[in-house]
Amino acid sequence: MSSEDAELASSKDLAVARELLARFHDDLGDRYRTLIDSYPDACQRTCRPGHLTGSALVVDSAGAKTLLMLHAKLGRWLQPGGHADGDANLAAVALREATEETGIYGLRIWPQPLHLDIHEVDPPGEDTHLHYDVRFLVRAPADAKPKPNHESRDMRWVPLDALTELTSDPGLFRLAELGAQRLAFSRSI
Repeated sequence: MSSEDAELASSKDLAVARELLARFHDDLGDRYRTLIDSYPDACQRTCRPGHLTGSALVVDSAGAKTLLMLHAKLGRWLQPGGHADGDANLAAVALREATEETGIYGLRIWPQPLHLDIHEVDPPGEDTHLHYDVRFLVRAPADAKPKPNHESRDMRWVPLDALTELTSDPGLFRLAELGAQRLAFSRSI
């Protein structure tokens, strides 16, 4: 097993999620740690008042565009991501969800979270609850062609500086800004 494989190994241990959040020394990071420390089922979608999720800012191989999906249930343009379903390694969750939702294989993840975002969701047939989303930067291979699945109605590559054409989500804008900064700093993913 390579060191990258070890970083992306699934785990039921909430200490793994807590370690991923270690660099966030602010009120938001504290809210995540409180959730983890208070709810042993924080990685399960049934956990209330909310639960951990993992998502990915998927950028093209040049690092100029990001892939957004028109979410089938929520009807909004979002980055790929989803429920942890018991996996406390949220980098693994984000990579798994990005692969499943985009149909792109060979994605490479920067294993340190870029951004945290707590947002309320109100999916059809469920109660309103919070997603404690841990967000990562993911690079697609050259000439990646997305293949939408049942979770999206459409997918588009969008320039990082043109997200306002599809969304008004300030959390996604901040994620794109942080992703662009990371890409400028390191071309290693």
